Amino acid sequence: MYVCICHAITDKQIQCEVYKGACCLKSLQKTLPVATSCGSCACFAKEVIDETLDELKRSRHNQVA
Repeated sequence: MYVCICHAITDKQIQCEVYKGACCLKSLQKTLPVATSCGSCACFAKEVIDETLDELKRSRHNQVA
């Protein structure tokens, strides 16, 4: 699904960057121009980041347990 219409950035692209180490909007913007034009997608982009980070934490927790 598109998160940033201005730059045609999808949730999958954001997830991929989080898997590579992006942990906040500022770090994500180093590789993707999300929320750098009109900015209306910033909240949704942060939501995708947070959900992906939570998923990674659960995944790592399950691997340790």
